[in-house]
Amino acid sequence: MLDPRIYRAAFLPVLFVLVLVGFSLREQPRGVTTSLASEAFDGVGAFATLQQLASSAPNRAPGSAGDRRVAARVREGLRANGFDVSVHRLSAQTSVGARQVETVIGQRTGFSSRRILVVAARDAIGSPAKAQLSGTAALLELARVLGARTLDRTLVLASVSGGIDAARELAEHPGGSVDAVLVLGDLAGTATRQPLVVPWGDSAAVAPLELRRTVELALAREAGLGSRRARPASQFARLAAPLTPGLQGSFVSAGLPAVLLSASGELQPAADQEVSEARLTVFGRAALRSISALDSSADLPAPEAYVMIERKLLPEWPVRLLGAALLLPVLLASIDGFARVRRRQEPVGLWLRWVGACALPFVLALLLTILLKLTGMLSAAPPGPVAIADLPADGTALAAIVSVLVVVVLGWFVLRPLVARWWGARGEPASPGAAAAVMLTLCAIAVVVWIFNPYTALLLIPALHLWLLAIAPEVRVHPFAAVGMFLLGLVPPLLIAYSYARQLGLDPVELAWTGLLLVAGGSVGPLAGLLWALLLGCSGAVLTIVLRSSWHGGPEGQAPVTVRGPTSYAGPGSLGGTESALRR
Repeated sequence: MLDPRIYRAAFLPVLFVLVLVGFSLREQPRGVTTSLASEAFDGVGAFATLQQLASSAPNRAPGSAGDRRVAARVREGLRANGFDVSVHRLSAQTSVGARQVETVIGQRTGFSSRRILVVAARDAIGSPAKAQLSGTAALLELARVLGARTLDRTLVLASVSGGIDAARELAEHPGGSVDAVLVLGDLAGTATRQPLVVPWGDSAAVAPLELRRTVELALAREAGLGSRRARPASQFARLAAPLTPGLQGSFVSAGLPAVLLSASGELQPAADQEVSEARLTVFGRAALRSISALDSSADLPAPEAYVMIERKLLPEWPVRLLGAALLLPVLLASIDGFARVRRRQEPVGLWLRWVGACALPFVLALLLTILLKLTGMLSAAPPGPVAIADLPADGTALAAIVSVLVVVVLGWFVLRPLVARWWGARGEPASPGAAAAVMLTLCAIAVVVWIFNPYTALLLIPALHLWLLAIAPEVRVHPFAAVGMFLLGLVPPLLIAYSYARQLGLDPVELAWTGLLLVAGGSVGPLAGLLWALLLGCSGAVLTIVLRSSWHGGPEGQAPVTVRGPTSYAGPGSLGGTESALRR
């Protein structure tokens, strides 16, 4: 089913695209600075406010009495400093289940209706969680300082509770055009975790570099700290499988330029994390300097996908073009292989049903996860990634993970053969028809993924090439080499999982639990879940073909050719010394 000439010729566009990728690199933009003094931020007063809030409301679970007490204090502080205050109530799916929460919004109108939005979360799962409350204390101090200033842009200060749901509600209904969003996280914790300025979103987009640089310059000026940039491989992982537990992710996904400023990075600080007045002072002044610079700056661009490489910036369009060029050889070879096996009367439709049976165990695991959510076992799964400290991998998590694994194992070894026979999918999986069906399905999945996210498609392309060569009947490889090629195709997704585990501090069980919560909470939508189930089913089908080919020597065995067919040479001399009949 594989024509090497078509496969090799389809690589020619890749060389042209690589040249375009090199010329597409552009200079990184600079941040914005301001000459306004930031000493007006009173770190002593902000730290005193933090201590008062923490002592009056040590338990601030979303929607609790302590949460409402802090919300009332924020309303009073905003009104006292001349802000127009409004309160929005919503039902949020939080780490402790569905709760009624409040978003307190204070607005001070400037010369322009375009807005700078400053957001701080006041709720916390643990106690006393002073570091998590430091953003709210800084928000109140910023209200005192900026309430007396004349602003070019309208300033909106928001205190939220309820996590991802509250952030998404505010991002979808900000009340007007938003130029920049600054999320205040842990501003007083003594522990430091990079990056201090977090730009990631819940979609394949990143906060504009101008906003990132502005906040980084302010942080370096006030605190003498630099926010470490992620390596290109880590940036690629963030774009290929976008997720972040930080609230800035909801705003970036909504198309708003947003970053998180936090001493703990994008992770939640521990509930017993020590706090420092000096740390709150310098981080609060960095926030004030950032807001002042953004207030007088030009309009910022919208979030987009890009990768920083040294001092250059690689945009999305050459990555998309490169993905299409690398996908083309496998796509053309698979279509040509499908036509070849159809001419040989191979039952490709039968093997497509077999591929569907291979995906069935993973579809059942997806449905089980949703069922666990509906029945209440995973009722606390929020609609987005959360810190593992808020939803630890306890006995419930282990039971859910084991249940899903049992469904996958039983579905593969028991249900899959029964369904395959019921659908009439009988035959030898090492046949050319099975290989054609698997590669067509993989190519269809890759094209759909490429349309939505070219970075994710690049993860699949190595597997497509390796698996095509491993299962094509025309390519003779050693059985161990075929198994090795199959395993190599799994390396890119595993590297993405390792990158997230390292950045978010997760062990394998916590990583599996996080993935389960993403499915149960709806972060992985139905279409994405179905595509991943089909992809896992195809990977199982490829492994089955590789193993059966190794055991049985392929559909045609390893027998030498003894009779020449119509595709072999039949010209003069093909029968040895027989004289030509033309002389007679």
